[in-house]
Amino acid sequence: MAEIRHQYATVRGHRVFYREAGPREAPTLVLLHGFPTSSRMFRHLIPALADRFHIIAPDHLGFGNSDAPSADAFTYTFDSLTDITEALLEQLGVTRYAVYVQDYGAPIGWRLALRAPDAVTAVITQNGNAYEDGFVPEFWKPVRAYWDNPGPETEPAVRAALSFDAIRWQYLHGVDRPELVDPDTWTTDHREVNRPGNDLVQLALFGDYASNPPLYPELHAYFRERRVPLLAVWGAGDEIFGPAGARAFARDLPDAEIHLIPGGGHFLLESHLDTVAGYIRGFLTATG
Repeated sequence: MAEIRHQYATVRGHRVFYREAGPREAPTLVLLHGFPTSSRMFRHLIPALADRFHIIAPDHLGFGNSDAPSADAFTYTFDSLTDITEALLEQLGVTRYAVYVQDYGAPIGWRLALRAPDAVTAVITQNGNAYEDGFVPEFWKPVRAYWDNPGPETEPAVRAALSFDAIRWQYLHGVDRPELVDPDTWTTDHREVNRPGNDLVQLALFGDYASNPPLYPELHAYFRERRVPLLAVWGAGDEIFGPAGARAFARDLPDAEIHLIPGGGHFLLESHLDTVAGYIRGFLTATG
């Protein structure tokens, strides 16, 4: 079993936690987690890849074991989270890497690629959207209402996403074998996002998600111009970012490798780890 090194770095005055594994001279793969979790979502994937790749998986500020400054002390936007990730990679001497994105990790990964297109050697997106196609309307309707008019009328519906039942739903919906999903996932995430003051952190990020779709045209141009190798491995039962979001990559990247996994949901690694790891190993081996 590969060793996983649990480490901290001070980045722009904030303590950032990251998991690291594999030989540092090997090709680097950066794993970017989504809401409402942390790099803990990669706890089983990292050992499955670390024999051949150098893995770095940070916790975003406000999540997991990284600092969680108050919403008054830090501007929680996807730009600012990207700033922290970019500075961490610079501090670690990582200049070229493949990136795995999921959920919130996607807009951070897209910004990294747009800022430094030569740095990103390949993209793996696991239920990480880059097209309007994948937004499931039933889930996103209250979020879009909050984008348009943040306040007491729209906040309760998005604040509900911090509840125990909503976080549990994120892990279990669309999963054909829910008994494979560890209950510690949603109980831990619920506890962490409900730390004192963290509700305002999460509301700030819900609101700033509105900044992501306007980036899509620039991102699509990057795909067409750079032809970055891309693997989309997607839980077909995801009711947040649906399968149309995976298929859409082929519009701008005709050579994209796209796999819809039946019986998988938003957190595909919890139920279909071996399938995802197998696709990743084959993809990264083929792309060099």
